[in-house]
Amino acid sequence: MSQPQRGRFVTFEGIEGAGKSTQMELLVQRLVDAGEPVVVTREPGGTALGEKLRGLLLDPDIGQMAAETELLLIFAARAEHLAQVIRPQLEQGAWVLCDRFTDASFAYQGAGRGLGSERVATLEGWLQGELRPDLVMILDVPVEVGLQRALARGKRDRIENEDVAFFERARSAYLERARCFPDRYRIIDGAQDLESVSTAVVRIWDEWQQAQGH
Repeated sequence: MSQPQRGRFVTFEGIEGAGKSTQMELLVQRLVDAGEPVVVTREPGGTALGEKLRGLLLDPDIGQMAAETELLLIFAARAEHLAQVIRPQLEQGAWVLCDRFTDASFAYQGAGRGLGSERVATLEGWLQGELRPDLVMILDVPVEVGLQRALARGKRDRIENEDVAFFERARSAYLERARCFPDRYRIIDGAQDLESVSTAVVRIWDEWQQAQGH
């Protein structure tokens, strides 16, 4: 089996209301304009099975779920995502841009749910092997700002119903991972106005691409 081309797997992370999707669309358009093959996907989700699992995970009517159940459901969706979308597309030379990936599990289940990073890392190593995103863009916003934005979208999903402390733990975990792996992570202040955030994202993207020789 051919190895994934390096430098083509980019993920966007952040708590609710951080603005990930908007900024990801911006970079997708730049790649399309440059004639590059690009696949846009998300987690949990990305496949027929993954989207059904996403529906369960976010359904507010389900209510409480054991933290271990939540983590395993997410990794079940991720296993399918890796097998059906991410690995095949990387092997074909496409860019894969993903709205959240395993960093979200470290943040939400590892830190937010209190399961710890070791369990997440064990599952990560088992399913992904050496595969990691080449670039992780973390859109960072204060929890209060993010939740206000999420509320403005309408009814909260099961995760959005968590308390402020949960999201504070998740946000701290994201920032800690960026500190631990500064070569692959970039933090963008998502609390700025949209134009300023987009400008920062494009600048980071251009600098990273130049450094990678793309």
